[in-house]
Amino acid sequence: MSVRITVDGETVQGVDGQTIAGVLLGAGRRTWRTAAGAERGIFCGIGICQDCVLTVNGVEGVRACQRPAVDGDVIVCEVRA
Repeated sequence: MSVRITVDGETVQGVDGQTIAGVLLGAGRRTWRTAAGAERGIFCGIGICQDCVLTVNGVEGVRACQRPAVDGDVIVCEVRA
């Protein structure tokens, strides 16, 4: 089963059960925000470092490595790939 999410206005498809980070990586997006002048994406993959935070359905600060992608999610990133 697949899920479709919208990332900065672009529809991206992933597999049911994937995290948002997994869907973004699968779509070729390695980074999606900046911090201290450097691009950030997934780093630790277990929710400790907070490098992967983004906005999901209007909620800021969501850890992409921890949150499963849900069909219809709307994601807003800071870095445009």
